[in-house]
Amino acid sequence: MTASGLSGTDLETRARDDDHLALRLWLRLLSCTNLIESPLKTRLRGRFSGSLARFDLMAQLDRHPQGLKMRDLSQRLMVTGGNVTGLTDRLVAEGLVQRRDDMQDRRAVTVSLTPEGQRQFRAMAAEHEAWIIELMSGLSHPQQGALFDLLGQLKQGLPAPQPPLRRRASRGPR
Repeated sequence: MTASGLSGTDLETRARDDDHLALRLWLRLLSCTNLIESPLKTRLRGRFSGSLARFDLMAQLDRHPQGLKMRDLSQRLMVTGGNVTGLTDRLVAEGLVQRRDDMQDRRAVTVSLTPEGQRQFRAMAAEHEAWIIELMSGLSHPQQGALFDLLGQLKQGLPAPQPPLRRRASRGPR
């Protein structure tokens, strides 16, 4: 057992009891995230031959039945356009996602789930929710609510994410 009360090796084991509480809290948050994500990834791969990235992309599209422009999808997932394009290509090939030209912006493409994509995603989402409930079962419902509220307060005090800086084209020596 570590001083924090957690067994095994995780990010939190990097901290010492005399480290600042904010640092220890940060490492505990990262450890909990990893300890939740790891079984989710394993279960999604084993049960649905899918990845967490695939699940997240399909979840965004499920929340927006009218579809999302590729750049909006990239921003919502906080990944590069190239990552979204590669994953979208695979989902299109499997018949789970469709692309269509955006009528308001001819340069943009809108992506949405196909009926089969909706069916498959909803099956995944139901099991995903059950897995999350199971993984969080170490806390009572009131404890989960209190933690949710505390993390909401923390989130409110953090700076808003900044969009990535765009690189300007090099114009040679000045």
